[in-house]
Amino acid sequence: MTAELSAVRGQVEDRRGANAADFDEYVAVRYPQLVRMAWLLTQDWGLAEDLVQTALVKCWAAWGSIRNEDPTAYVRRTVMTTYFAWWRWRRSRPERLTDVDVDLVAVDEYTRVDNADLLEALRSLPKRMCAVVVLRYFEDLTEAQTAAALGCSVGTVKSQTHRALRRLHLELSAAEEADR
Repeated sequence: MTAELSAVRGQVEDRRGANAADFDEYVAVRYPQLVRMAWLLTQDWGLAEDLVQTALVKCWAAWGSIRNEDPTAYVRRTVMTTYFAWWRWRRSRPERLTDVDVDLVAVDEYTRVDNADLLEALRSLPKRMCAVVVLRYFEDLTEAQTAAALGCSVGTVKSQTHRALRRLHLELSAAEEADR
């Protein structure tokens, strides 16, 4: 993790002195969770790490003003806006590996995702729906927290959640039928 910290700190000039320790501590604690969230969105470790590092560079620039508030909500929102911006800039999705490595490095059972069918179904969702599912069910955020992270209304989160769960159910049912 020190390489990631060095990459983030190396890209932005350290002008805040005491805030550097706060930022380092925050990243040391939250980095694995942020990368896991980004991996669930992208299903690519390299892209997930790049996404989180880009978001942390943006957060570092504003760290002095956000560290007194809840930095996790701010950082999560920055990761989400960066993720959506990346996809707007691209005309097509990047290539995906056909053999998905679902054995994540896990601290506990909550952080482990070992259902390849679920990951495949998540991959089939549109970006916004995938983000809603990841935030609501993998990050365990409330509807209001999810809405804040995505910059939308609670009603939008509810409708996107409903549609996403319906699509996931159909995808997983089809996968189950194919396995029989």
